[in-house]
Amino acid sequence: MVSRERPVAIAATAIEARALKRAAPGARIVECGVAFSRCDPASLGVTVISCGVAGGVRSDLPTGSLVIADRVRRPNGEELRCDRALVLALVGAARKCGFEPMVAPLATSATLVTARERAALAKEGYAAVDMETGLIVAPRVAAVRVVLDTPSHEISRAWLRPALALTNPMLWPQALWLAREAPRCAAIAAKVAATALQ
Repeated sequence: MVSRERPVAIAATAIEARALKRAAPGARIVECGVAFSRCDPASLGVTVISCGVAGGVRSDLPTGSLVIADRVRRPNGEELRCDRALVLALVGAARKCGFEPMVAPLATSATLVTARERAALAKEGYAAVDMETGLIVAPRVAAVRVVLDTPSHEISRAWLRPALALTNPMLWPQALWLAREAPRCAAIAAKVAATALQ
């Protein structure tokens, strides 16, 4: 990696954290919770890599598309510039792993975005949206995200509470799709992050 300080990789969910632990045994990994519900985003250290899935906002980015952020819009509208050396390390790692990443802006939202919000973000030039990266408070930040849900395949906001969502039979088809696609997408992001961390 490009820093002497040992970087930390953050993952919002257990699926994303498990993928990171498999891909990068021995790395500093923090399962921060969705929207940092489990830890303080200012307590992570100097170098932080946000890793996992994201919602795609562009119609030309299908599930599985790899996005490496060059900048991130915080929920309050401010902009976070990603560390250039970390971005280049992630791009190099992606190519080494056989993926061609899209280097593009990422937005961080306080909640899952809907069709109208996706369209507005796409119009502003964003490729994807997450709920964590823009909350990070650290001198050096980067993000590697893989598109999970898309404008043509949205997921319900109910999945912010998975246990409750699973009680709704109307959401069971989404549950099956998520059970297949979320681990696959998380594994791609984890592989790229792990290669960059070596």
